[in-house]
Amino acid sequence: MTTRQEVAESQTVPAQTKAREDELVIRPPVDIFEDAHGIMVVAEMPGVSRDRLNVQADRNSLLIEGEAAIDMPEGMEAIYADVQSTRYARSFVLSAELETEAVDAKLKDGVLTIRIPKRSEFRPRKIEVRMG
Repeated sequence: MTTRQEVAESQTVPAQTKAREDELVIRPPVDIFEDAHGIMVVAEMPGVSRDRLNVQADRNSLLIEGEAAIDMPEGMEAIYADVQSTRYARSFVLSAELETEAVDAKLKDGVLTIRIPKRSEFRPRKIEVRMG
């Protein structure tokens, strides 16, 4: 990659509706790893199910959004909650070296793992040396 900062730069997530502007948004903790074949983004999003998760990648950005479901017993109402928001959002600027058409995302036990491979021209390749 040209710079690791280019991948890890976080952007402000624009609000899509007036109602969303008033909501608090949690920025999930994220780890980003790079190897010769691409990057892996690991985001902690406890309480988010697959159907309440939105992952979008385009040419130069990655957007992660999700909403945690907090189950309340029927007829009960919370009078105090440490969690003020159940909405997660995070976005990143991606390097042009990455192939955003081949993104793979998996969610397991509240941990979202996104794998974005490098374009083939940026991957190291082994060159066979012949005798002679």
